[in-house]
Amino acid sequence: MILKGIKTRIIKAGDDLVEIILEGVKHADVELKDYDILVISSKVVALSEGRIVSLEKVRPSEEALKLAEQCDLPPEFVEIVLKEADEVYGGVDGAVLTLKSGILQANAGVDRSNAPPGYAILLPENPSESARMIRKRIFEKTGKMVAVLIVDSRVQPLRLGNTGVALGVAGLEPVIDERGKKDIYGRKLKFTRRAVADCIAAAAEVIMGERDERVPIVLVRDAPVVFTDRSVDAAEMIISAEKCMYMGVLMRHSAGH
Repeated sequence: MILKGIKTRIIKAGDDLVEIILEGVKHADVELKDYDILVISSKVVALSEGRIVSLEKVRPSEEALKLAEQCDLPPEFVEIVLKEADEVYGGVDGAVLTLKSGILQANAGVDRSNAPPGYAILLPENPSESARMIRKRIFEKTGKMVAVLIVDSRVQPLRLGNTGVALGVAGLEPVIDERGKKDIYGRKLKFTRRAVADCIAAAAEVIMGERDERVPIVLVRDAPVVFTDRSVDAAEMIISAEKCMYMGVLMRHSAGH
């Protein structure tokens, strides 16, 4: 599997992201091929869709004021998080733990890093639909059938640092079911599924970085994935809290007390 970072100019709200992607690929001196994968930062997708909020226009609620003090965050920022989150579990210094579109993550994906001063960037409204539209337009402009992943960074329980997670997918199967297949000793696997979209997102995160690298796109070639033209639903990558090892155990532990 080959990964190549694609540098771009600074992307602003309302920019044509597909034109910027193709411009970046050209400047990187590569040509798109069928079955390439374009891994794209959710931030630049959100910016191109105008998913950006001015903090000075936000009026924080009492709940936001209390949580902001607890987490040492601007109340206006916390108010946006509360509106974006599906569930709020509490917070620690610098972050609010939330559930957003079935993903446990900090601050419901709302971010001030690499946003214009005084603004916060939200997640794309529908990442898989965004991925499908980008894939469709790239085919229309180049004739190449690529897959598209919209990705974000996240932290793992009890692990230091960020890794990647796929929010939206188009053109490949995001999860490979290995149940019923045999291991090297002939034992049938009972539970194993491989989150290949998340694995590719994590690999791309190494190249994208989190600072001023200006590499919001990574081209992935020769990936061992299953390509598809069907409409992939992001919900296929999600399990319920009850079936999640972390959340399921914590919920039972909490209920026991």
